[in-house]
Amino acid sequence: MPGLDLSDDQLELRTLAHKVAHDLFEHRALEWDEGRVPFPLDDRRRLGELGFLGIALPEQYGGGGAPILDALIVIEELAKVCRPAGFQVFEANTGPAQVVAQLGTERQKAKYLPAIIRGDSSMAVAISEPDAGSAATDMTTKAVREGEHFRVNGMKRWVSNAGHADLYLLYVRLTDEPGARGIGALIVEKDFDGVSFGAPEKLMGFRGIPSRDIYFDDVMVPAENLLVDAGGFRKLFNAFSIERLGNSTVSLSIAQAAVDRTIDYITTREQFGKPLIEFQAVQTELADMVVEVEAARLLVYRAAIEAGHGLPDPLQVSIAKRAANEAGKSASDKAIGLHGGNGYSEEYGIERLHRDAHGWAIAGGTPTMQKVRIVSELLGRKFDQRA
Repeated sequence: MPGLDLSDDQLELRTLAHKVAHDLFEHRALEWDEGRVPFPLDDRRRLGELGFLGIALPEQYGGGGAPILDALIVIEELAKVCRPAGFQVFEANTGPAQVVAQLGTERQKAKYLPAIIRGDSSMAVAISEPDAGSAATDMTTKAVREGEHFRVNGMKRWVSNAGHADLYLLYVRLTDEPGARGIGALIVEKDFDGVSFGAPEKLMGFRGIPSRDIYFDDVMVPAENLLVDAGGFRKLFNAFSIERLGNSTVSLSIAQAAVDRTIDYITTREQFGKPLIEFQAVQTELADMVVEVEAARLLVYRAAIEAGHGLPDPLQVSIAKRAANEAGKSASDKAIGLHGGNGYSEEYGIERLHRDAHGWAIAGGTPTMQKVRIVSELLGRKFDQRA
C-alpha cells in the first residue's frame, strides 16, 4: 500500500527499540509476569532518558514532537518481548498524557508533561465503573464545584496502573444532565486527600501492569485541573482514539511475536524425520497467521499516518483495533497448536502471549463494541443499545 514505507529515521528508531527491548527487558519479562511485579521506576526513567516516553509529545515540554507512528514503532518492538515495558511508552504517548497534550491548558501541560516525559511521573486513565464499562455514559462518579475546587465522590474499576501511577485522568459526571452531556474530565493526583485504592486484581494476563479499583471520598480537586468541562465527552472520546491506536499496536506486537516464535520453532523442530515446516498443514496455518498480522499492521499504520501529529479518524481506529485484537488472539492460539504440547508449557512463552492477547482485546473497548463503533462511524448514526 503506497505511503506505508518507513523513513530511514523510523527504521533506525525501530532498530534501537528492538535492541533496547532485548538488552534491557527480555530476560526480566517472565519474572515480572510470574511475580506480577509493577514496572520498576528506574527502568521507566531509563525509557525517559532514551526519549521514548515523550517521542510523540510536544518539544516545548521535553518531548520529541514526532508523529504518532514513531511512538507506535517503539511500542511494538518493546511489547513483542515485554508488554509492561511497551505499556510505559503506550501510556505516555498514546494514553492519558497525550490527551493532556491535545486538550489540556498551557498550565496543565507545563505542570504535568515534563515529569511524564522524563519518567519521573506516570499517568493512568480512569473511566470504567462496576456498572459502567462499555456503557461508559452510565458512570456515576461525580464532581461538584465548590469555589475553586471540585469535590469528587465515587469509584473507578479496571484502571490499568492504578495505585502505581502518580496521576489520573478521571472521567467524571460534572452536572446532573443525563448521558454524555454531563460528563467531563479532571486531572487527579494520587496524593490528594480522599484517594484510595482497592486490592490488586489477579488477572489472567496484563501481569506487570497493576490493576485496582480507585475510591474517591470527598476528594478536593483544584478547579484548574479541569481538563474537559461537561458536554465535552465527544472531545474526550475522539482523543481516546489515540489510546485505541496504541492498544491496537500492542495486540499487533503479540501477533507478530507469535509468528516469530512459531517460525523459529517449526523450522527447527523435527517430527517423522523432517522439520515441521515441511508439512503442508503447518504451512497453511503459518500463512493464515502472517496474513492476519500484515493486514492488521496496514490498518494500524494507515490510521497513524493519516493522523500525523493530531487525532486519528475514529472509524479507521475502530477498524484497526478490531483487526489487531483478533490477530493477537488468533495468531497466539494458532501458535499454541503449532507448538503442540510445548505450546501449552510456560517454558515457550506462547501461553503468556495468548493470555495477554485477550487482555489487550478487552482493554480500550472490546472487539464486539468496535463492531458497533465501526457501523456507527460508517453510517454517521448513533445506536441506542439500551432497552
